[in-house]
Amino acid sequence: MIASVRGKVAAVSLSTAIVEVGGIGIEMLCTPNTLATLRTGEEAHLPTSLVVREDSLTLFGFTDTDERTLFELLQTASGVGPKLAQAMLAVLSPDGIRLAIAGEDAKTLTKVPGIGQKGAQRIILELKDRIGAPTGTASAPAPATAAAPWRDQVTEALVGLGYNARDADKAVTAIEPEAGDQANISLLLRAALRTLSKA
Repeated sequence: MIASVRGKVAAVSLSTAIVEVGGIGIEMLCTPNTLATLRTGEEAHLPTSLVVREDSLTLFGFTDTDERTLFELLQTASGVGPKLAQAMLAVLSPDGIRLAIAGEDAKTLTKVPGIGQKGAQRIILELKDRIGAPTGTASAPAPATAAAPWRDQVTEALVGLGYNARDADKAVTAIEPEAGDQANISLLLRAALRTLSKA
């Protein structure tokens, strides 16, 4: 079990980060919020969760241990795999997920691509007694990043969450006025998801 990775960030793509550890580049799948905190060439420490399948080993990286704990807990619900758990963390903060489940707020959970009304109700039923109270230690908002690449990052994140490229592009265009000179990828992604949920 790889519980965490510490090293220099070798590369950051739209959905993954590669961190060099002892001369080995370790690739991790991360949410846009986590990726926005990483800078190529700088030191990073990411809690991780290793998902083992018959045909693959996939490492997921997180901003903090709270995100990782929730990622692993979400997968104990029927029908929730690692990709859907990661999508939930991309759309909602850890405390946002806790509040939605504890408050039986299925509507909030259905904002996540891949979760319908029945799926949201099942997640609430199975996790309500185990999700715990909000911690109040939500990660600080991701630092602002240069405006130029934000469109590609948000579009790629939406496609990764299951939307088609045309709808993703429309949503990104709709939120463009919110970006300003500096773009916070996490906030823009959530704004785009709100646009798509209204469509």
